[in-house]
Amino acid sequence: MIKAFSVIFLTSLNIIAQVRIDKSAVTIAARFSPPAGFERSIAEPTSFGAYLRQLPLKTWNSNVLYFDGRSKNTPDVYVSVVNLGIGRKDLHQCADAVMRLWAEYLYANRRFEDIYFNFLADGKPRYFKKYAQGDYSYPKFWKYMESIFASANTRSLHAELKPVPMSKMQIGDVFIQKGVPFGHAVLVVDMAQNPATGQQVYLLAQSYMPAQEIQLLINPNNASISPWYELKNETIETPEWTFEPVDLRRFSEKE
Repeated sequence: MIKAFSVIFLTSLNIIAQVRIDKSAVTIAARFSPPAGFERSIAEPTSFGAYLRQLPLKTWNSNVLYFDGRSKNTPDVYVSVVNLGIGRKDLHQCADAVMRLWAEYLYANRRFEDIYFNFLADGKPRYFKKYAQGDYSYPKFWKYMESIFASANTRSLHAELKPVPMSKMQIGDVFIQKGVPFGHAVLVVDMAQNPATGQQVYLLAQSYMPAQEIQLLINPNNASISPWYELKNETIETPEWTFEPVDLRRFSEKE
C-alpha cells in the first residue's frame, strides 16, 4: 500500500521545522511525526501518555461530528478527529472529553476503583465501582460517564486537578479555565523534545460545545510546526480559546 505523506518546511522562531503527516495512519503517534530534530518523550507502556498516543483516528479529512450527526465544518480548528463515539446526548463537551479519556485509560487497565469524579453540586466524588455494582461492562461504564458529564463541568474538574508549572508538563496534563459562565479545557496528548536544545513541543486535543467528537487542534500561530505547539511560559492561543501558563493542571494520581 502506498502511504500519503504531507511534509512542510518553514522557518519560524529560530526553528527549521519538518512536519511529516502520514495521512493513512490511524493513531496519533503514527500519523503525526514530531518536527525535525525532535524525539518523542519517553512514556511508560502502561502510562496515560502511552494510551493517549495510541488513540484511534478517523480517516484523513474527516469532519468532527456533533452529537446529533451534524458536521463541524471548521477546518481552521482541527487537523484530525479521534475515532471514539460520544453518544446521542448533548453531554460530551470540553471537560467531559478530558474526564472521559482519563476514565477510558483507567477502564482499559481495569483500574475500576480509581475511576471517580466530583459532582459540581456538592464537590463529592462519585465512584464507578459503586455505580457499577459488579457490572463492569462497557455499556454500564458509559452510563456512568454520562451521569458524570451531566453533573460535572470545568469548574468541578478544575477543583479536582492540581496545578503544575509549564516546565514540568507531561502528556495527559490539562489546560483548564473554570470560567463564568463557561470555561474550557484542552488535553496534552503528546510531547516531543529536541535533545540538542532541550526545547519541547506538544499536541492538544479538545471537545467543545455543543457536544462533539474529540479533535486534534491546529496551531493557529505557528504554521511551521502545526499541529505541534512550542512549550513556552507564555500565553497559549488555541483556535477556539486562549490559556495562560497558570491554567496547566494534572490529575492528582498522575505523577
